[in-house]
Amino acid sequence: MSGLTEDQVAFFRENGYLVLPDYLSQTEITSLLEETNTLLNDFSLETHPLTQFTTGDDDSTAHVGDDYFLNSGDKIRFFFEPDALTTEPDPLTGRAALLKPKNLAVNKIGHSLHTLSPPFKAVSLNERNAAIARSLGFVDPRVLQSMLICKQPSIGGAVPSHQDSEFLYTDPPSAVGWWYALQDAGPGNGTLGMWKGSHKGRKGGHIKRRFARKEGSLGTEFIQNEGPSLPRGQEEEKVSEPTEDELEILHVNAGSLVLIHGNVVHKSEKNTSERSRYAYTFHVIEGGEGWEYDERNWLQPPEGGFSKLYQ
Repeated sequence: MSGLTEDQVAFFRENGYLVLPDYLSQTEITSLLEETNTLLNDFSLETHPLTQFTTGDDDSTAHVGDDYFLNSGDKIRFFFEPDALTTEPDPLTGRAALLKPKNLAVNKIGHSLHTLSPPFKAVSLNERNAAIARSLGFVDPRVLQSMLICKQPSIGGAVPSHQDSEFLYTDPPSAVGWWYALQDAGPGNGTLGMWKGSHKGRKGGHIKRRFARKEGSLGTEFIQNEGPSLPRGQEEEKVSEPTEDELEILHVNAGSLVLIHGNVVHKSEKNTSERSRYAYTFHVIEGGEGWEYDERNWLQPPEGGFSKLYQ
């Protein structure tokens, strides 16, 4: 496998993302969608804690951080859209109730599809992705935090502007996201919005905060980052801070792969359409000597460590 071309690497370095159309075959897309539907239809609600997925964006909003979430790094677990649950518990059961069928209420499935689901593993841990990682300069790339993001019709929640290295911090930062569109993503159904070049040391490009486990208890919170804020070898560039007018809304066809720099600022809006926006994503961090994975990251390595991409 040849990996990325020089022009593709240059585009990624300059803009902080890269779209690779038709990366998945139609056979692969069909396999992943069938697996997704099986997972959504077959999981049990009987013992499910009805955990909602929200990181919050400030201290006034609750952050997900129960045991079901914090110990999901080596499991396949299901997280609900806040708008899919009643706000008040049922007086008989003491639990919230679903407002939609369970397969239309899930926000995401995570966080180890790349090890536990054969169809997702096949498109994750392969030589094609290893070649891309080599093109981007990874020494010992490790795969982690694999997720199926559902963006359900009408209720698929917005994801506020963020940087992936806030959630999977290494010292120095090294995260890159692999984001596969399993269905067409465009304006109206919660596609990606990118601030081109916002990873290059602008005010928004440094990793200034981190999504971390609370010390001594369950729960998560945003904390100030006191470590390096830019990847190794990346110098700060004196460019203007991006504005809302510079947000680029991507049109991503099913089967495309979007590579996302860990420092680039991006977001997605709520899905207000009647069509879902399924996407599969995982992240790659540097596991080589000289990069330390932080012990307060919400996601901690399973026994044996994160999955090697170079075998």
